[in-house]
Amino acid sequence: MSLLRRAAQALLGAAMVYAGTGHLTFAREEFQAQVPPWVPLDADLVVLASGVVEIAVGAALLLTWRQPARALVGVATALLFVAVFPGNVAQYTEGRDAFGLDTDRARLTRLFFQPLLVAWALLATDAIGQWRRRRSA
Repeated sequence: MSLLRRAAQALLGAAMVYAGTGHLTFAREEFQAQVPPWVPLDADLVVLASGVVEIAVGAALLLTWRQPARALVGVATALLFVAVFPGNVAQYTEGRDAFGLDTDRARLTRLFFQPLLVAWALLATDAIGQWRRRRSA
């Protein structure tokens, strides 16, 4: 496993734990502002639950280094990023401000970073390489 992949995985894991902690504490209201009004659950419940999931995924990224479990954690992380993407789209289309994203341009720019996060999760954990190796075996 390359040092770069290890560093990328650890950095992503730490960022996820930090973001999840923010959901539960210091950035709770900002995250509530990002929950689309069409979500049929209480916004605070969504923020708290997603914070717990982010902490769990981040911890898994920090603790899981052997394949194939490492690749599974990478896929789970990528799926989490995909799952929250509709909320990011809604923030843009509904013009809701949060985390300093107070212009349409800023909110639109953010949308382009979500695929990069998906790629980061898959590449850092070598999920794609693991899938290819298993497929060719």
